Amino acid sequence: MEPLHPRIRLLWIAKGALQALVVGLLLVVLDQFIADVPVSVIAVVIAIGLVLTSVYAIRLYQIWQYELQDDALYLERGVITFVETSVPFVRVQHVDTQFGPVERVLGLSSVVVYTAGSRNADVRIPGLTPDRARDLQDALRELAVESEADDAV
Repeated sequence: MEPLHPRIRLLWIAKGALQALVVGLLLVVLDQFIADVPVSVIAVVIAIGLVLTSVYAIRLYQIWQYELQDDALYLERGVITFVETSVPFVRVQHVDTQFGPVERVLGLSSVVVYTAGSRNADVRIPGLTPDRARDLQDALRELAVESEADDAV
């Protein structure tokens, strides 16, 4: 099983910090217009949010793994709800590599695998270096083409 690049933790922690700050801003608005919320309560809520999201991001990084098996892409992820996903190569429709602005700053990218079917028809592998993402995209594309002759069931 392959882990994600360690820098993905920074992205997840930054997203969590942003969420904690939004909650803090909502408490400030609540303080101004509806109820009197002490500044110490706002600071504690933001601090707890930062700690919880940091712990969550670190634990998620420890669990998130993927692997190219003989006939499928296999993923394991999740902290509260653990999810195992197996994507048969015969179900792969197309594969994209994405580079969001924050990911580019961190030198990361994602691979998105689109599959046949209606429920959860795509699988995203975040936290890859651009070179690894392109290599994985090429490998998945080749494996999908090779498996076209196989039955999808």
